[in-house]
Amino acid sequence: MKDMDSALSVAQLPAVVDAVLAETQFIDMHTHLFQPALKGLMCWGIDELLTYHYCEAEFFRSAEMTPAEYFALSKAERADRIWTALFVENEPVSEATRGVIAVLQTFGLNPNTGDLRQAREFFSGRTLEQQIEACFRMAGISAAVMTNDPLDGEEAGMWKQGVAADARFPAVLRLDRVLEGWEQNYERLQQEGYAVDRSCGRHSSAELRRFLADWAKRMNPVYMAVSLPDNFDYTGDEFRSHLLREVILPACEELDLPLSLMIGVRRQVNPELRLAGDALGRADLRSLELLCLEYPRNRFLVSLLSRENQHELCVYARKFRNLLPFGCWWFLNNGSIVEEITRERLEMLGLSFIPQHSDARVLEQVVYKWRNTRRTLAPILSESYRLLMEDGRAVTRAAIERDVQRLFRGNFEQFVGRKI
Repeated sequence: MKDMDSALSVAQLPAVVDAVLAETQFIDMHTHLFQPALKGLMCWGIDELLTYHYCEAEFFRSAEMTPAEYFALSKAERADRIWTALFVENEPVSEATRGVIAVLQTFGLNPNTGDLRQAREFFSGRTLEQQIEACFRMAGISAAVMTNDPLDGEEAGMWKQGVAADARFPAVLRLDRVLEGWEQNYERLQQEGYAVDRSCGRHSSAELRRFLADWAKRMNPVYMAVSLPDNFDYTGDEFRSHLLREVILPACEELDLPLSLMIGVRRQVNPELRLAGDALGRADLRSLELLCLEYPRNRFLVSLLSRENQHELCVYARKFRNLLPFGCWWFLNNGSIVEEITRERLEMLGLSFIPQHSDARVLEQVVYKWRNTRRTLAPILSESYRLLMEDGRAVTRAAIERDVQRLFRGNFEQFVGRKI
């Protein structure tokens, strides 16, 4: 036990927690950002912020324009329409629109203007490297873990030419087109010299493991990842189960990589909205239970999209140490829901989870997403320590620093077995 002289008072807790959260460099362990060497893939700037699919979905609720009319416009024209509808004709009170205001304010831009001229001039005068440095500093992050698809033609071509490692942007080997889109993608592997077939029989499975090993060597990923639908059934879908059992889980074990399972997506419930057309559903977690039970040497990073699944996830995490819950993903990333889920996890799991990731698709989003996380987490942690002190435990600043480091760095680094 630390020296009692350094114990904090209840009155000191909020300020100390705020300071520790502000000073700690977080690891953003799941994003859709890209290192500069993957040229052209990083989205950044005001037009990208405004045409982010969260803002697009909100736009169609406020404007008379149809999706077909909207997507026929240039990106700048779409951004102008969204700015007018959501920021001029209405107050931007939603999480996504308020985030744009926060970014403008952070960079010293006027968020009250009727047009985007000032913002466009500012961003056009910046380099990507300048913007990465500024956004990481303002967000308080030291690394943004990427999402890298070996079956995306544009990205894969750059990796094959050689991409130097960038410590700020660890790679992740994404498996969606393998596990969820095999029939549409197996011919691409054939073209690259892997002897696979549509049925992915025994020989194909060995070849697919070779494909994953080759890409793991090329990318040096910190984990593999896949996004799964709400009806994911490990026992009921024979082909998906075959790929997990014969290919992906053995490859993860052999390569000593965790597998991230992001479960609960319902794809394209409204195709007219394109990327904004996805929804969510509650998942049956018995498949997760079986995976953790049957593969104790594999490690599973898990995030669930449905609010109704969160308590079950905590219970399973208490039963299986090879399961690490992370983040409040997608539709859950709203302050009121983040607060509820984080309190629940602290109460059930102590400090053995990862509270949040940004899931950022546009570079500047890390600024407001991590500001929001610190703002939401501060009173939650302060209240937890206050209750602890009332029950007789002394709390020090050093202990708070240790705990915050564990939540936002240590748990991830330990689980992936790598310093980031």
